[in-house]
Amino acid sequence: MYSTAWCPFCERARALLDHKGVAYTEIDLESEPARRAEMIERSGRRTVPQIFIDGEPIGGSEELDALESSGALDRLLTQGAA
Repeated sequence: MYSTAWCPFCERARALLDHKGVAYTEIDLESEPARRAEMIERSGRRTVPQIFIDGEPIGGSEELDALESSGALDRLLTQGAA
């Protein structure tokens, strides 16, 4: 997940992933600003957070919440663990 420390959407995404007990790698664009170009290239988006599951872009916090609400997030996370 590409993020910043002060972003409320990043905090929501972290909280949901932490609540689910999901291990994730966080790339803080404030401490690693050169990685913003990498994020844009990988996701096609400029805003944070940008979340990837098994290397696939899923979008930001709102998309993560939508996956959780539909039950699809658990399926994606289970597939990744298999």
